[in-house]
Amino acid sequence: MSRTTGLALLLVRVLTAGGFELAGPKGVARIVVPPAEPECVGLAAQDLVNDVRTITGRTVPIVQGYPSCRGDCVVVASAAFSASTLRETAPAAYSRLAGKWEAYLVETAPVGLLIAGSDERGAMFGVYAFIEQYLGVDPMYFWTDRAPAKRSRLGWDRVRIWADEPTFRFRGWFLNDEDLLVEWKPGGGKRHIEYPYYHQVAAPEVLARVYEAMLRLQYNLVIPASFTDITNPDEERMVREATRRGLFVSMHHVEPLGVSGFAFQNYWRLRGRNVAFSFLSRRPGFEEIWRFYACRWARYSNVVWQLGLRGIGDRPVWASDPSVPESDQARGRLICEAMARQWEIVRSVDRRPDPPATTTLWMEGSELHRRGHLRFPPGVAVIFSDNSPGWKLQPDFHETPREPGRSYGIYYHHALWGSGPHLVQAVSPHKTHEIFRRVVERGDTYYALLNVSNVREFALGVDASARMLRDFEGFDPDRYFARWCRQRFGGVAHSAEQAYRHFSEAYVVDGATGLPVLLDGQILHAGQRVFSRLLSAVVVPSRSDETEDLNRLLSLVQRERAAMEAAAAEASAVRASLRGPGRALFETNLAAQQKILLGLLRWLEAGIRAARAQSGAEALKYVEAALDGIKEVRGGQALASRGAWKDWYRGDRKMNLDRAEALTRQLLDELRQRHPSL
Repeated sequence: MSRTTGLALLLVRVLTAGGFELAGPKGVARIVVPPAEPECVGLAAQDLVNDVRTITGRTVPIVQGYPSCRGDCVVVASAAFSASTLRETAPAAYSRLAGKWEAYLVETAPVGLLIAGSDERGAMFGVYAFIEQYLGVDPMYFWTDRAPAKRSRLGWDRVRIWADEPTFRFRGWFLNDEDLLVEWKPGGGKRHIEYPYYHQVAAPEVLARVYEAMLRLQYNLVIPASFTDITNPDEERMVREATRRGLFVSMHHVEPLGVSGFAFQNYWRLRGRNVAFSFLSRRPGFEEIWRFYACRWARYSNVVWQLGLRGIGDRPVWASDPSVPESDQARGRLICEAMARQWEIVRSVDRRPDPPATTTLWMEGSELHRRGHLRFPPGVAVIFSDNSPGWKLQPDFHETPREPGRSYGIYYHHALWGSGPHLVQAVSPHKTHEIFRRVVERGDTYYALLNVSNVREFALGVDASARMLRDFEGFDPDRYFARWCRQRFGGVAHSAEQAYRHFSEAYVVDGATGLPVLLDGQILHAGQRVFSRLLSAVVVPSRSDETEDLNRLLSLVQRERAAMEAAAAEASAVRASLRGPGRALFETNLAAQQKILLGLLRWLEAGIRAARAQSGAEALKYVEAALDGIKEVRGGQALASRGAWKDWYRGDRKMNLDRAEALTRQLLDELRQRHPSL
């Protein structure tokens, strides 16, 4: 009997029997993955094996053929790779799935379970949907320390899951400003980059957990780091492992064809040449490096190309190349010429007939697009972005007519270093839903990329986003949030939900713009300006305009602090009622972040009061109070870095709270030296 015939007979048996037990006191089922399926499907099946072992202590074997399978079976197959088997044995399932993008069907018959996908990702996502819905495993279990409950038996009379094609075709994470992620664990290898924030590559064990969480949440695309240089073997490993798991891979918007300004410098330095970063004057050099890197990336079949022309360090190209013309029209023309050449290179090295490609309209790209100065090659998707900071679509999204036949998408920030949020989450699932509702209404559903920074701080946001990007019509933010809290916090779910809501509502918003003004990054930068000013002057009278600005800032800080303190008191009551994993999650995902934010607010408020002080004694008192704020920040960090998360903040180079504390202590020392009697 051939292997294909054996699998067909097995599926007949699966689909004509009844009842299903995956693991129990009497034994375990078998998982069958046809040999034609890609490796990523087998890896998803292995995650199922691992979860069953965690829950029951029993190991479910994976087999490839019917002769090895006795008793109940789980068959994981896709219409794209196991077509003949599904056509012969499950024609109704095959007809529903064939030719679709990431659709899946999971169903029982009396003695087995069929997990069928339209393609390899459909099959994988069917596995993960079954794991979540029937085994009770949180897709973010690693990042939230929420292990599944132990059970002696996993069995069901009936299983039924159906998911049609997702609302958004590409749904991805951008690991951007990932300072905590890369230095939490050693072993990732060195980075060769003239940039103060990154010295090593994220450890393989950490990235494996990132990719696993993405797939369990049914994301399908990742930008695995900021400024990835695929010529570095340690960085190429990030790309290789993502594609091995079945994820699409793409590039930072400052890395067209995988070439950042830093990679550009390294490439020519290794060749003993000094080539200016100027597409205007060094086009042959740019075309050479673009082709070189495109050939390296094209070795991987799951690439979504990035086109564009930006400067070094995520800046406009004219910040790195003074020869770029000053008119918007000329600048737009230069960027368009670069994209046209990049697209020619992609089409020459990528064997796919229609390789997916995007251009992301961040910062200056958004404005040039709004003014009509950008034209894009046919087949390249245009990706709009939200603003900086937070959660308001930029004018070009609303004002720019869509071109017939062109695909559009969105780049959205759960995290945003500089202004924030970075260490403390801010945007609620309801706000994210509001933004994506506008995107869906415009039909811009080809691509959705989420900036998630270090992942862990944004566990709630990325979970909610996964659901709405997969099935926007079926997503209700109120229902989702209530269920999320109920599953994690049990009897105090409603109180926990209110604590989360009041926390996100406590951020002060500018009445004119509707934007938050005191996110963690904004607080930090405002405080650094205040303390640096104090250190340079050591309490000299402020100018009237400075005093007015300080008074305005103080008023905003006091408003947000009062609201945050009320939210924290509410959260404290909830925390006292929780036990076990629910309490641990609530502490790290909400209470610790509240302490960090409140500490920063108190630090900034004390700095402002010190700047307005009328005497050295008064200034000294407030600077000492500022250190109390830093102490509260450290308390929040300690709460979020217990146990396995020890050293989580070791890589804090972006916010750099050590620098803020050192600046405050330096000012305190200066004041004490100036006023030794105090």
